[in-house]
Amino acid sequence: MSNCIVLDGKKVAHDSSQFIREKSLKLHKNFNRKPSLAAIIVGNDPASHTYVSMKEKACKDHEVITKTYKLSDDSSTKDVVDLINDLNLDESVDGILLQHPVPKHIDEFQCFNTIDISKDVDGVTTLGFGNMFMNQNSFKSCTPFGIMRLLEAYNVKLEGLNALVIGRSQILGKPMAGMLLNENATVTIAHSKTTNLNELISQSDLVVAAVGIPKFISANQLKSDSILIDAGYHPNEKCGDVDLSGIESIVSAYTPVPGGVGPMTINTLILNTVSSMEAKFNV
Repeated sequence: MSNCIVLDGKKVAHDSSQFIREKSLKLHKNFNRKPSLAAIIVGNDPASHTYVSMKEKACKDHEVITKTYKLSDDSSTKDVVDLINDLNLDESVDGILLQHPVPKHIDEFQCFNTIDISKDVDGVTTLGFGNMFMNQNSFKSCTPFGIMRLLEAYNVKLEGLNALVIGRSQILGKPMAGMLLNENATVTIAHSKTTNLNELISQSDLVVAAVGIPKFISANQLKSDSILIDAGYHPNEKCGDVDLSGIESIVSAYTPVPGGVGPMTINTLILNTVSSMEAKFNV
């Protein structure tokens, strides 16, 4: 398919970076400080430390301050909650990020919901999710919101499309479905218990793969001229949730892996942080 569009998240994120930097510098000039993101990392998960380092670098590139708090693997839920409460009260902090996953003995749900909604720039609180689903003002989960921004950048019209979201996580699948629904797509959510997945994939105009399994879907399962969003990334295999072999002869648009959804996620986190400071000062 010669007119297949590559939804280049790396390019879209790059193009929006100057806009975000200008917002940050304007805030610095007017209020004598830059936007600030507090990142909490609990334990020694190597991937988590890598992700936080990437976010720190991206924030620096966008004139956003990062404050990283590293807690030991034996920290308790109370330790994390107490730190979040302190950061909620800190006027110099605009956004709070609790890096997922935390050690299993910690109540991640409680920790997420301790974050003040005005600083929930990663879109992880129950209240923020509810506001998003009801189409009210909120900071939206970064990966699905990044996907929505990417689709908008390429003028993809969602109204009336049959959209399939494969995955039902709290920070990706469920909010993704809500955002698509708010744009008047007809949304189906599939998951590990879905019995007719192949049939659903073959009938869908838009597929968001967020199942977390390398090459779980093959390109030839997709409907002709459909749109594929691959939200998975598996560093060891260097692939996403979809085997992209032959994809351009089947779909009308798709996200590459890497360089599709990933850059939009971090870019959106930074945008939300800057927007939080703007809201604080009624900019």
